[in-house]
Amino acid sequence: MQIEESSILCSNILACRYVALASSGSGTSGSPVNAGLGISQGASVPPGNDMVFYLNSTSDDGDGREPMDSNGGGGDNGDEGTPSNSEDFEVRMDLTDDLLHMVFSFLDHINLCRAARVCRQWRAASAHEDFWRCLNFENRNISHQQFREMCYRYPNATEVNILGVPSVDILARDAMNSLRNIEVLILGKGQLGDAFFHTIGDCPVLDRLSITDATLGNSIQEIPIYHDRLRHLEIIKCRVIRISIRCSQLERVSLKRTNMGHAMLNCPQLRWLDVASCHKLSDASVRSAATSCPLLTSLDLSNCSCVSDETLREIALACPNLSILDASYCPNISLEFVRLPMLTNLKLHSCEGINSASMAAISYCSLLEALQLDCCWLLTSVNLDLPRLRCISLVHCRKFVDLNLRCPSLSSITISNCPVLNRISITSNSLQKLVLQKQENLTTVSLQCRRLQEVDLTECESLTNAICEVFSEGGGCPNLKSLVLDSCESLARVVLKSTSLVSLSLVGCRAMTCLHLSCSNLQQVFLDGCDHLEEASFSPVGLQSLNLGICPKLSLLQIDGPLMTVLELKGCGVLSKADIHCPNLSSLDASFCSQLKDECLSATTESCPYIESLILMSCPSVGPNGLSSLSRLPNLTVLDLSYTFLIDLLPIFETCLQLKVLKLQACKYLVDNSLDPLHRAGVLPSLREIDLSYGSICQSAIEELLACCTHLTHVSLNGCANMHDLDWSTSSGRHFKCEDLERSDVDSQDVQPNRLLQNLNCVGCPNIKKVVIPLSARCLNLSSLNLSLSANLREVDMACLNLSFLNLSNCCSLEVLKLDCPRLSSLLLQACGIEEQVVEAAVSYCNSLETLDIRLCPKISTAVIGRLRTVCPSLKRLFSSQSP
Repeated sequence: MQIEESSILCSNILACRYVALASSGSGTSGSPVNAGLGISQGASVPPGNDMVFYLNSTSDDGDGREPMDSNGGGGDNGDEGTPSNSEDFEVRMDLTDDLLHMVFSFLDHINLCRAARVCRQWRAASAHEDFWRCLNFENRNISHQQFREMCYRYPNATEVNILGVPSVDILARDAMNSLRNIEVLILGKGQLGDAFFHTIGDCPVLDRLSITDATLGNSIQEIPIYHDRLRHLEIIKCRVIRISIRCSQLERVSLKRTNMGHAMLNCPQLRWLDVASCHKLSDASVRSAATSCPLLTSLDLSNCSCVSDETLREIALACPNLSILDASYCPNISLEFVRLPMLTNLKLHSCEGINSASMAAISYCSLLEALQLDCCWLLTSVNLDLPRLRCISLVHCRKFVDLNLRCPSLSSITISNCPVLNRISITSNSLQKLVLQKQENLTTVSLQCRRLQEVDLTECESLTNAICEVFSEGGGCPNLKSLVLDSCESLARVVLKSTSLVSLSLVGCRAMTCLHLSCSNLQQVFLDGCDHLEEASFSPVGLQSLNLGICPKLSLLQIDGPLMTVLELKGCGVLSKADIHCPNLSSLDASFCSQLKDECLSATTESCPYIESLILMSCPSVGPNGLSSLSRLPNLTVLDLSYTFLIDLLPIFETCLQLKVLKLQACKYLVDNSLDPLHRAGVLPSLREIDLSYGSICQSAIEELLACCTHLTHVSLNGCANMHDLDWSTSSGRHFKCEDLERSDVDSQDVQPNRLLQNLNCVGCPNIKKVVIPLSARCLNLSSLNLSLSANLREVDMACLNLSFLNLSNCCSLEVLKLDCPRLSSLLLQACGIEEQVVEAAVSYCNSLETLDIRLCPKISTAVIGRLRTVCPSLKRLFSSQSP
């Protein structure tokens, strides 16, 4: 915690000080600080050149003065604008040298250079040799003199990076001559002369040498690299004719992308060799280089177009420990008579000579663990029995037809874009996931994989019904949990029996007509796009919900789901027989099941006694006998019988005693006295919501319902042509203001009980001309009223204490609007023919109005907008077709 707090403190001080230094050097004349750092007059400090400034500041001026005190400005007696000891006193604070050393150990070289410019204490601390063991000047414009001084200051540096610096050859030789402890040298992007390679031997502890993108040598053809302790050598993307490497301790060599014709190696301890993309390296040179290294374990020959099978055979004999071989993009190899028994990793990407006969050679690799055969266009079949093979890749093999793997350790297989692949047989004890997407010609799959859990065969269009046997009990995949057969358009009959399957996807299997699942643990099934499914059986399954509404041709259904709670059959218009055994089912949606009859409904209510929500919209075959069976559903609270040929509601009133929601939209055959038991006998006391939209009930029946059923909270009368004026005024004509309700002196005689009505919807009622709801109507809970699209509505007079939403949109005949609604927050008058004076007077009594919509109102001008905001200061959103 102390180190972290100190680091934060250090960063804050550094940032503040750095800004001060940068701003101090922005004037027209150079300050002593900038002069000491070698900055020209008038120049600020570019943050990207901190390393160069540090090098300048640490150089010896010859007179023994500190760099920050140079240019004629003494440390204590400088000019007036010179940073003096007072600044050092302000910055130093209470950081001891040990603590500062610990904090600086977390900084890189750039931040160390920045810290050195803060004060003398920080400069001394940042110059400690512990922080400069690695001298990294990659791609920096450092001069020869600066580099020599850095090497002089830090003679114990162990790593130098001068990649991309000017005069790299000279700097490299200086580093090797002056730094006797150098272990890592990284350089390149220039020309390295003969003298450099002769100097390498003078570095006794050099461990790693890396040269990138350089031209090697001056005149002689062969470049010698001789060293007794060098262990890692990288010569990448260089230009040279010949290389001779003699290093007795060398373990890793990379000559990748180096343009050379010959490489001679005398490295008895070499274990890792990379000559990838050495296009000019001949077959004989590769053979000579590799066979001279008997301890070689890893060899990269990728993109060496001259390599032949003969070279691989000799390498196999000379390098018995070779375990990793990359021969990708080598067109001349076919592995004929090549034996590599110690190989564990083999890459043959885009090898044009690899064919089915090559598998005989690979089968001798008994220790092989990873095999890559991507883009081997002549390969037609793979038949391997490798006990240790873990990973195999077959991508873009155009002629590949047959795959037969008997590999107990196989855990990963990648197959894609093999357009003619027809047969797959896999035996493995480790494979857990198999993905074979878009194999259009795949017809036969045989799996013996006891640990396999996930299979994806999406868009394998040629798979037949026999594939189901592979994934059923006894098929070889006893632990399968997820199966994806999306868009397998040849599947017509799917029969699966599995105790392990949890998820099944058959999306887009348009040819499937029959589905039989006996999967006791199945929790998810996806059937989107199965348009032709006619018969389905789920017995037993562990599903909690099932949606079959996307199967319009389903006619026979059997479900045994002990855990199922939600079942959707919406749109199964030809479903005539449904055997449903779901004891915990709570919601059943059978909308538009036109063939569903009383017998089926009666059997369902008997086997599913806990249904709470039952949707039978547009089920014309359901009659009184079916409705009488609802008595078996004691928990039924929601019932939708909209768009049915219902005549009598007595079966519902007698059996659904706990009903809370009743929807009877467009029940044209209901007579006027059908609702009498509701408001006369008091049946369904728990009913809260009723929907009579688009019905034929007369005006008097509706008025009695609204007047007597005060327990209703939601009433919908949309599109009721028989409904006329909605006038709830009292016979005495008495009117109150909203604030009078709280007065104790209001006459309480003959006061009706408060209505519980909260939402009233009368959308599109063409014969409503007048709506009057006074305080005497006791609609104290009414919060939402929708009268939109009532074309003949002329007058609205309302006094509702808690009304918050009123929609009068498209009431083109509206002329009178009187509102005494103190809590109204939204008023919609879109496309109304009302006068602007009427609107202004109406909103003046709405103290809480926030949203007003008067768009497309032809009689409302732009001038009224300002007055509306004046009379109604609470207005926040005013929608108008005209700009104010």
